[in-house]
Amino acid sequence: MTQGYPFIRELRSPVTDDQLRPLDPVCQVVQFCDPLSAEDHRRVAKFMSQNSRVPLRAYGHYSNAVPDLSFLEHYPQLTRFSVDIVQLGSLRGIEHLTPKLQSLGLGQTRTKTISLSVLSRFPDLKELFVEGHHKGFEAVSSLQSLEKLTLKSITLPDLSLLLPLRRLWWLDLKLRGITDLSLLPQIGQLKYLKLWMVKGLSDLSAIGSLTALQCLLLQALKNVTGLPSFKNLKDLRRVTSDTMKGLKSIESIAAAPALEELLAVGESSLLPKHFAPLVGHLTLKRASVFLGRDWKNQEITALLGLPPCEFAKGDFLFR
Repeated sequence: MTQGYPFIRELRSPVTDDQLRPLDPVCQVVQFCDPLSAEDHRRVAKFMSQNSRVPLRAYGHYSNAVPDLSFLEHYPQLTRFSVDIVQLGSLRGIEHLTPKLQSLGLGQTRTKTISLSVLSRFPDLKELFVEGHHKGFEAVSSLQSLEKLTLKSITLPDLSLLLPLRRLWWLDLKLRGITDLSLLPQIGQLKYLKLWMVKGLSDLSAIGSLTALQCLLLQALKNVTGLPSFKNLKDLRRVTSDTMKGLKSIESIAAAPALEELLAVGESSLLPKHFAPLVGHLTLKRASVFLGRDWKNQEITALLGLPPCEFAKGDFLFR
């Protein structure tokens, strides 16, 4: 059932020995979609204690309203957990997780009463994903060990609540309305920044001051027409521009002194002439261009004369 998907280990009740066979080294998550029995949870908890590098994910439960996370009583040693259950009624039970929790994901739920104040229980948390939960968001400020943060469908007036996160190096903002990025240069030491469909966002000038930045992804920001100069981003090595329909120039990207990879995809008004500033760039090694028109792609590829990006290398840039 799961052998064709080495990145995911799917569990079903009753949990069998085959489901608990050794994980493939590339496995990224162990997950279950439907309720498990108490005995199943005990077996899975033992299995997860031997595979602490991957998270346990509870998701789906589409035909069952899930009142809380009381099943976590079986997982006092679990250090990586995520939940994506729309019908989840409460986070009660999350207190069973160890205060040494390293990674936590909280997906969107129908109920709007879930509070993030419980996050203060996990001072050692290094990775956090939050979707759609606003109540008690100020608790995120207490997570001073946090290194990676993804916020989806969350509206904040600005990024002031992230200022205490001095160890933060990864920030991923998806959807909704965090339109004031002026505090970005004061947040941690950002190496990775992704902005995806952030409604109303037009001013990216703060990015020009992120001197530790190594990887930048800009996706579907329809109000963005220009970029700040990247000349001070001496560690920036990869830039992705995805469906940036309003972007009128990439000359700012060409100013990045250590740029190695450029990926430009999706519908765009950019033309081959806009890529001319990249010709002869001293450090640029790879470029992939898919801008919706074959003639544009072919002309730009010929103009740059570079091999395509190495998509599979993931976070190879973080040195």
